[in-house]
Amino acid sequence: MASVQGNEANSGTGTAWQIIGRLIVSAIVLGITAFFTPGFTINSIWTLAIAAIVLTIVDYLVVKFTGLNASPFGKGFVGFALAAIILYVTQFFVAGYSISWVAAIIGALIYGVVDYFIPGNQSM
Repeated sequence: MASVQGNEANSGTGTAWQIIGRLIVSAIVLGITAFFTPGFTINSIWTLAIAAIVLTIVDYLVVKFTGLNASPFGKGFVGFALAAIILYVTQFFVAGYSISWVAAIIGALIYGVVDYFIPGNQSM
């Protein structure tokens, strides 16, 4: 019985580290995307961290309520369009994060390419 409780505790810790790892990888992918996308600016490392958290929450809510995955390459045009919309909408929740519609479309494409090459199980 004690080993089962120990495994549950390790499982909870593992889940926390998975979430932190996904947020870090998402922040890296987002930073690379902002760097290579004209019209997409993130003012500081803190803005980047907050934007990664907001993107993760918005993505979770979209998947939870619609069942659609906002991965630029995961679900074809719908995933690509959702990724662009989520990138664009994030600017209304994060100060220091600015993106135009055109940059959101280009950013969704770049995000998908970078996300493909960086290992991890993150999604937008």
